Amino acid sequence: MTFDIDMIKKVYERYPERIAAARQIVGKPLTLSEKILYTHLWEGNATQAHERGNSYVDFAPDRVAMQDATAQMALLQFMQAGKAKVAVPSTAHADHLIQAKVGADKDLQEGINKNSEVFNFLSSVCDKYGIGFWKPGAGIIHQVVLENYAFPGGMMIGTDSHTVNAGGLGMVAIGVGGADAVDVMAGMAWELKMPKLIGVKLTGKMSGWTSAKDVILKVAGILTVKGGTGCIVEYFGEGAESLSATGKGTICNMGAEIGATTSTFGYDDSMRRYLSATGRQDVVDAADKIAEHLTGDAEVYANPEQYFDQLIEINLSELAPHLNGPFTPDLATPVSEFRAKAEANGWPLEVEWALIGSCTNSSYEDLSRAASIVEDAVSKGVKPKAILGINPGSEQVKFTAERDGFLNSFRKFENARIFTNACGPCIGQWDREGAEKGEKNSIIHSFNRNFAKRADGNPNTHAFVASPEMVAAVAISGRLDFNPITDTLTNEAGEQIKLDEPKGFELPAKGFAVDDNGYQAPSADGASVVVNVSPTSDRLQLLEEFPAWDGKNITGAKVLIKAFGKCTTDHISMAGPWLKYRGHLDNISNNMLIGAVNAYNMETNKVKNELTGEYGEVPAVQRAYKAAGIPTIVVGDQNYGEGSSREHAAMEPRHLGVKAVLVKSFARIHETNLKKQGMLGITFANEADYDKIQEDDTVNFLDLDQFAPGKQLTLEFVHKDGTKDIIMANHTYNDQQIEWFKAGSALNLIKQQEK
Repeated sequence: MTFDIDMIKKVYERYPERIAAARQIVGKPLTLSEKILYTHLWEGNATQAHERGNSYVDFAPDRVAMQDATAQMALLQFMQAGKAKVAVPSTAHADHLIQAKVGADKDLQEGINKNSEVFNFLSSVCDKYGIGFWKPGAGIIHQVVLENYAFPGGMMIGTDSHTVNAGGLGMVAIGVGGADAVDVMAGMAWELKMPKLIGVKLTGKMSGWTSAKDVILKVAGILTVKGGTGCIVEYFGEGAESLSATGKGTICNMGAEIGATTSTFGYDDSMRRYLSATGRQDVVDAADKIAEHLTGDAEVYANPEQYFDQLIEINLSELAPHLNGPFTPDLATPVSEFRAKAEANGWPLEVEWALIGSCTNSSYEDLSRAASIVEDAVSKGVKPKAILGINPGSEQVKFTAERDGFLNSFRKFENARIFTNACGPCIGQWDREGAEKGEKNSIIHSFNRNFAKRADGNPNTHAFVASPEMVAAVAISGRLDFNPITDTLTNEAGEQIKLDEPKGFELPAKGFAVDDNGYQAPSADGASVVVNVSPTSDRLQLLEEFPAWDGKNITGAKVLIKAFGKCTTDHISMAGPWLKYRGHLDNISNNMLIGAVNAYNMETNKVKNELTGEYGEVPAVQRAYKAAGIPTIVVGDQNYGEGSSREHAAMEPRHLGVKAVLVKSFARIHETNLKKQGMLGITFANEADYDKIQEDDTVNFLDLDQFAPGKQLTLEFVHKDGTKDIIMANHTYNDQQIEWFKAGSALNLIKQQEK
């Protein structure tokens, strides 16, 4: 079935007129990204050209998607907005709270038992406000969205950074914080700075061990974790058309790891095939009528250097399989060079665990290609050295893969584990035996992120990212430096054998099948549905308004922490065991910044309490400052807030009384989340000033009372010896965002405007 087909047809009906208006205003051929952006302007037809990287623009997304860990806070905020029903089609997906330990059936039931309060809350809120709910076990949000909701030329926002996965079906799909989702669900405009455009021209065609995953692993190595910030990455060329829709999804998915606003591909035959195979031929029929508008203009792709802000070209015929990592997803190494690099860096080469799945690589095609490697090894008498874990992307993928024998292929390895159709180890939901010992080790997975402690909580686990087929090959060999293109393995008969190249199926020959896909439709009228939140719950907590700004300068502030180096949202608000508190702001605030490295002692979760002179845990010290009425600031390094879209990383410091975050640079989503929650997110005008800030400083804002767009802020840092440093800070707040700050949060402003 096709969800929301009437909405999709309405979007397509307005395309010709809006494209014509945009073309006239812009005065040049249009990229696909520009077409989607200009057809989704809140104002309707374009009346002005928007400057890339500078203009703030109001958009009207077609739909919203939320996963259970972030949906709790998003929906708690939506409940305060005073609306009876969501204004656009919206869904919530229960995929983050199920821990991987034993196997699918036991883990799913255990997850339901442990999280029933949260799942019941989400189910009832969705029922009340007209939101579709995908129950535990239904699948990973982004795979489910690709199978059911994504459509070429659409615009979607989602409360997860990997919402960008839907670019595999030609959408502009963007990860946001819950407050942004609330705006759209409440029927308001959604604001975004007009993205710059990076074009990636793909030529040639992949073969052998190379897969779509290797495209984005290569791009991540080129652009780094912040090279895509503020940009849409648009893929095109004959190589792009040779990729499957799920392969395109994989590439777009990991675009989050380069900081990209989103990534996308033009509408083509692979999308037609996938839409048809997933029961959406009516979307194909509608899209074909305006197909010329669902890809970039021919002139753009013929002369891309004239239309993109940056251009990258990759020949798929020459692309080699890659392993990226450890500890950062942009450290890219071709498999042929890995052994030397690993030995030079002292990376452990033996692998105990190899994991396939996550929203990045859990499609039918992914499982079929990995299964072909396992079948080949079994037929040649080779036993695996590592444990192989599998998380199918959805119940539909699992059911079909089971029917077609791929899951049985994995089971031919005695130590294989088929986990629940959920995120599992990818987001730290993995009860890995022995991880608590903190031993130095390596794992390999087909996930997207590999930050320290992310998968199993062990800071010494070196995680490497690769394609599913490479993960399977490494699992069989037990070594990271195994190159299946050139290396041999010893089978049980003592013979040297070589693994065959992977073979897979883009789509199931017999079609997709499923008994129960796990979808719960909302009530037509949810007015009578009651949403209960116990005041004594430690999992859920109704929100209270953040206080409005008093209009005065912030003075007498202390430096809570000066974060050193990489400080992702995992460092600011860890996942793993803390996921259980995502609906309880006060409880989850006990993990605030506990993973950040304090530049003054190079330790984590140990900062100086200026009230006592003693060192304590970051949340405890901040609570002491809040109780004493002392404002604080957080200082950070480059790309602060990289990674997940979790707005808890902004809400926790706001809740505990932090007034401002001053960094060298921000990741896009985190900067927006800070703004939405009424925080000051500012950057050093001179990055070297980071070094001037001392542990015992007192901080005074000298001209915050003149806060205005484009006007620098002046901060005075008074050192312990009485000397001072004046530091200038930049900001990107526009008039509307300053109103959020004045009101105390964007949600406060919505409520004021509703009165």
